[in-house]
Amino acid sequence: MAKDKTAPEKTGRIQQFRQTYQLTKKTDRRIGLWLLGAFLLVGAVGFVVFYFLLPSKGVIGLVMAIVGAVLFGSLAALILFGRRAQKSAYSQMEGQRGAAGAALRMLRRGWRVYEEPVAVTKQMDVVYRVVGPPGIVLVGEGNQHRLRTLMANERRRHERVAADTPIREVICGNGEGEVPLAKLVRHVQKLGREVKPAEMTDVLNRLKALDANRSPVPMPKGPVPTSMKGLRGNLRGR
Repeated sequence: MAKDKTAPEKTGRIQQFRQTYQLTKKTDRRIGLWLLGAFLLVGAVGFVVFYFLLPSKGVIGLVMAIVGAVLFGSLAALILFGRRAQKSAYSQMEGQRGAAGAALRMLRRGWRVYEEPVAVTKQMDVVYRVVGPPGIVLVGEGNQHRLRTLMANERRRHERVAADTPIREVICGNGEGEVPLAKLVRHVQKLGREVKPAEMTDVLNRLKALDANRSPVPMPKGPVPTSMKGLRGNLRGR
């Protein structure tokens, strides 16, 4: 039974890598050459290191050196693939509605990411919310001037139920004072560590009560990027 369960998982993982590779190749035509070069170069270094540093010589030493070279080369190619795939995904999402929300889903363990926005204007300016070590982070996407008012209103709503929790505001974009899409996740992660994991449950329960009294927020129409979902799964599987 266990074998039958693992087989579809492996097939799904391979399919996921294939899809991510195809998406990446749309904007990074030389991705295959980069991966091959990284595998050969780092693999050669790994071969030399294993062959000359291991005490075993002869056939056993050669086999271990080849295995080490394959491991080193594969790891280097996988790391490079993850970085270039991430860069490509951000490039494809740039300018699309919902891009900030898709990027925020890259946040890993220790973060609570709300996929639906907490506020939307008629012009489709959007405010997303994530909760993590820095506290509550409101991330705006759209026109900066309209977002200032929208985010200020959301800050006041959140302060009513979580007055002791730090609330940060970030606007995703390429204007002055905004955070580019490609740097959004890292920027949010570097906002500090003021909420302990033990306090997260209380904060989330307070926000749940706030959301219960909120009218449903319509999702912004238009292409919502999904390429980050597969990429996130690939990075977690490394």
